[in-house]
Amino acid sequence: MAQPPRVILSALADESAFDLTAVEQFTALSAIGLEYYSLRFVDVGKGVKNVMKLTLPEIQKLRHLEDRYGLNVASIASPIGKAKLEDVDDGTKNAFIPFKRYLARDVARACELAHAFETKLIRGFSFYPPRGARPEDYLEEAVDRIGLIAEACHRSDLTFGLEVEANLVGRDGHLLAEIHRRVNHPGLVLVFDAANLVVQGFSPAEIWKQWEAMKPGLGWVHIKDSLKIGGAARGKHVDEGGLKHFVPADRGVGGHARILADLKTFLPTLSKRLERRGIPGVFLDLEPHVRGGGQFGGTSGPDGMGIALRGLCRLLDGAGIGYHLRDFDDLLAARGLS
Repeated sequence: MAQPPRVILSALADESAFDLTAVEQFTALSAIGLEYYSLRFVDVGKGVKNVMKLTLPEIQKLRHLEDRYGLNVASIASPIGKAKLEDVDDGTKNAFIPFKRYLARDVARACELAHAFETKLIRGFSFYPPRGARPEDYLEEAVDRIGLIAEACHRSDLTFGLEVEANLVGRDGHLLAEIHRRVNHPGLVLVFDAANLVVQGFSPAEIWKQWEAMKPGLGWVHIKDSLKIGGAARGKHVDEGGLKHFVPADRGVGGHARILADLKTFLPTLSKRLERRGIPGVFLDLEPHVRGGGQFGGTSGPDGMGIALRGLCRLLDGAGIGYHLRDFDDLLAARGLS
């Protein structure tokens, strides 16, 4: 009997922990059966740091802990692209960094980290236009920068994943798909996130159309949903610090059941395309925010992450998509008894 097409389950590890220590994160993820995680914020003994700030001894300690807990990195969940395109005071706290320096320092650092943690994927974003501006007016500038980032990643044998998110140039699926089309580079893929569209006020029907627009460039999917369609006027600035109502994917209005059923139809083709770039398959990366979230992260806790994972598994079972969680055979293998 033919096996169903499979995805790889992972999670933004810091979401699973209250204190963000590496041991707490890894304990929570291994306990619920995950084998992959995305690295964003972590405390390796000297306070909470973004992945971009990790020192060599901290990287080495994390690698030893990964071995102990049986975990691998799915992606470097970097903040690349969460910066202003223009050096203007627009009432936000977003940073502006001259792009040549940004490319040589921050993007190069993200590539170094991807190699250090043996992942092929770097998550990033599409830059902030001035608050209140039309994103279409800054599309070409964003395309130029993202194209250079994709090339830098590609030359380092890596792939850059561009996530859809509020307030950025690529704030919806159509804009992000247009960026992907114009960049036209093998080192660039797109990262779908339904909740990041729900909070902007898009209806389930509109989210479906944006999913369809992003499919040709899809690389992986962030799993997050919301119970309530955002109240901000369409196209207006979203107060990410005030967002609420995040829920597991089987409880929200983002349309995950339909989206995953559709993913199944092209999952084998997408998996093969990613595998040709050295990526092990299609990741579904849990970022549930069920205890709250904002511009640079969120919290679910160990219980919330387990609840979110079980909700996702119910949807995958309904869609007929395969996945793997640790079982007793994995434990025997880890003990050298398989």
